[in-house]
Amino acid sequence: MSDGVGNTVLVLVGSLRAASVNRQLAELATESAPEGVTFEWFDRLGELPHYNEDIDNDDVPDVVVALRETAARADAALVVTPEYNGSIPGVLKNAIDWLSRPYGEGALKGKPLAVVGASLGQYGGVWAHDETRKSFGIAGPRVVEGLDLSVPTNSLDGKHPRENTEVAARLRDIVGKLAAEIG
Repeated sequence: MSDGVGNTVLVLVGSLRAASVNRQLAELATESAPEGVTFEWFDRLGELPHYNEDIDNDDVPDVVVALRETAARADAALVVTPEYNGSIPGVLKNAIDWLSRPYGEGALKGKPLAVVGASLGQYGGVWAHDETRKSFGIAGPRVVEGLDLSVPTNSLDGKHPRENTEVAARLRDIVGKLAAEIG
């Protein structure tokens, strides 16, 4: 386990919307980082081409190289995602597919990962969060059990998540525990 000094956490946000509550949760997580932990956002998921093994070669698109290099530099990952139609947003699933390659040796292999997020409905995206954990778990990162937060967006009353004491405290705890998982 790490003391958090000099560690980097990759942040992936499954919503492309600028005003997304999930983006706000990611901001709050960044603000909650323990001393010595840096959050590095990869904010180009919308630019990734659909995964296609035919283009996953020595001439892979630059945005894929950037994603993989950012993930390789990271010591852990925090995924913040909504739920779309009961599942993972397409841009996030596509990123998982790119990060899972080369097969068995992806850039996040063995690194601790946590999944949190917010969505409409009373369960706050729990299905998408479970599916994201499952997909990443197969893709290679070490999904840390018990580090979960699914926020129903209506519970925030239109406010930034940092204004909700319970959400802010739970997210701060998750971020601290994720940082502590870095080996």
